[in-house]
Amino acid sequence: MAKSALLVMDVQRGITDRFDGDAGYLPRLRRAVDAARAADIPVVYVVVGFRQGHPEVSARNKTFGAVAAHVAASGAPGGFTDDDPQAQIHPDVAPRPGDVVVTKKRVSAFAGSDLDLVLRAGEIDQLVLTGIATSGVVLSTLRQASDLDFGLTVLEDGCLDSDPEVHRVLTDKVFPRQADVVTVDEWVATVGK
Repeated sequence: MAKSALLVMDVQRGITDRFDGDAGYLPRLRRAVDAARAADIPVVYVVVGFRQGHPEVSARNKTFGAVAAHVAASGAPGGFTDDDPQAQIHPDVAPRPGDVVVTKKRVSAFAGSDLDLVLRAGEIDQLVLTGIATSGVVLSTLRQASDLDFGLTVLEDGCLDSDPEVHRVLTDKVFPRQADVVTVDEWVATVGK
């Protein structure tokens, strides 16, 4: 019998603040988190985070190199380090004591993290993916998790992207090749049964 975990990925203040156009997103995600907890499905939070000075970020990395360069040039704290308030998980879906928080160093939830170790230790073989952005962490994590032979479900409206058309193409055409794609409400109706 498959054992599932709900992954809540990159739902950090510095990221959610850029996606304030969908006021229903965090309440939908909260419903998924609450349903997982009620069904004793582990909730695993995945965050992007770096050491002070960003020693793990290459200048060749277009995504994170720009963040590290900006922080270095400004001299201000930030850049998803421990002292950056923007690195905190949004309080509307914040972890509870006992929830696992995994820190990654790249786009995929598996890259530079111990996520695979945590999942295998928990005998988890089915992942339910949510997060920001659909074309970033969700896509990269889905591809890698599929290659690692995890069963996959994507909560279509539990993901956000800055480009609605990219989100639609990924959830309608690309993700179904490797995952079941359902809404939060459809998933909530099936958990615990």
